[in-house]
Order: sequence, then structure tokens, then C-alpha cells
Amino acid sequence: MSKKQDSYYFDNFIACTDLACQAAHLLVKSIENFDRGTLAEQLEEIHRTEHAADMKKHELLNTLAKAFITPLEREDIMLLSQNIDEVTDKLEDVLIRIYYTHIQEIRPDAIPMAQVVTRCCESLLDLMKEFPNFKRSKKLNEQIIRINSLEEEADKLYIDSMYRLHANSKDPIEILSWHEIYIYLERCADACEHVADVVGSVIMKNS
Repeated sequence: MSKKQDSYYFDNFIACTDLACQAAHLLVKSIENFDRGTLAEQLEEIHRTEHAADMKKHELLNTLAKAFITPLEREDIMLLSQNIDEVTDKLEDVLIRIYYTHIQEIRPDAIPMAQVVTRCCESLLDLMKEFPNFKRSKKLNEQIIRINSLEEEADKLYIDSMYRLHANSKDPIEILSWHEIYIYLERCADACEHVADVVGSVIMKNS
């Protein structure tokens, strides 16, 4: 396989992860500067990003279906592509839920959660940029550990946010709405960790 063909898959992973980062920044911007009046436009913007990520994923899968030799096992390429796409999907899901539950005001706990998710996506992008060197890289393991740590931070914020929600809110609709939003914010961090876990598995297989 030529170097150009070999790099195609890694370049696609990077491009798709970059789109996930764009979606994360759109989400955190929407939450930090919340405006119900422009939420539909913001939802459309994040959907365009999610759609672009879907197109990149389908492009990779079409190329993979025709390929004779690949730089990684086919199953790993498919799993990485699908898991990276899942990150962008989950980010859009958060904003969808803020929109359809008619949230009028952002609870303060949502802001640090969204910020940690954004840092998780940025760390994932760093990981994917280093991934082409997985056979000799000295950085990948520490990058994976960083994503694991950020996911743990998101878990703690999730637990604390849920505690305060149930302790302080008396409105059952508010509790149900934010319960779901917090779950999906935490799932964004989980999705980043799943990608890092696949990278870790690839390293183990090829070490």
C-alpha cells in the first residue's frame, strides 16, 4: 500500500475528530451564552457539522470496502470511525434535548460539564494527530490516560450536578429535563473515552 493510501484512513480520523471538536465548541458556546431565541439556528449549525461528519464516515467506509490492504485491521478501522462519529452524535443530542424540552435557563452546573467535554474532544484530536505514529510513538499512552482522567472528571461533575438537581429543584419537569441533559453530557465524555480505548487496543495488538 502506498503512503498516500496508508495515510488516508488516519487523515479521515483526524478530520472527523476535528468536526467533533467543532460540535463541542458550538455546544459550549450555546450553553455559556444561552439564548432561547437563537437556539433553533444553533441546532441547525451543529446538525450541519454532524452531517459533515457522517459524510466523512461514509466516505471512509466506501474506501475501506474497496481496499485490498489496509494499515490497520478492518474491524479496528470500522470501530474507530463509528466511535468517532458517535462523539459528534452525542454532542448534537445534548443540544437537541435542550431544545425540545424547552429549557428557558441554563443551570450553572451544565457549564463546567460542557467545558470538560470540550477539553475531552480537544485531547482526542491531539490523540488522533499522533495516532499515525502508533508503532513508535512515546506520547500515545499519556494522551489516552489524559482522556481517561477527563472522563473521570466528567463523571464527578455529573454525580455532583445530579445531586444538586434532586436536592434543590422542586419542579418535576425541570428534574426530568435536566436529568436527561446531564446524562447526555456525560455520555459525550464516555464516547471520547471509547475512541481512546480502541486506540489503546490497536497499540496492544501491534506492540
